[in-house]
Amino acid sequence: MAMYMGEETSLEERENWVTLFKSLADGHRLQIIQHLLLGEHRVTDLVEHVGLAQSTVSTHVASLRKSGLLASHTHGRATYYTLAYPEETKTLLTAAKAFFDGTEKLRQTSQPESTSHD
Repeated sequence: MAMYMGEETSLEERENWVTLFKSLADGHRLQIIQHLLLGEHRVTDLVEHVGLAQSTVSTHVASLRKSGLLASHTHGRATYYTLAYPEETKTLLTAAKAFFDGTEKLRQTSQPESTSHD
């Protein structure tokens, strides 16, 4: 994708980025992704881990699937969800953590030091 290279992007490509980042912009969806980093899960399993209603978890899973982050397969009557691209997802989350760690350090160093007057 050209977006990170400073090049123009197509409308379709920008919409894909928006869909991806919107799907990551929810704490519960990030929690679901963390559980799926451990391996495949059914919605029922994710309900237990996340502590939300099954319909809510299903909605979050649908959003993650729409963004291309999740894949699924059916075994009998159960549908199992996995990360479609586990290594790339780990890289994305690691990059986000590095970004926030870096901006936090920058923010801390740019704040004036407090002085105490005794």
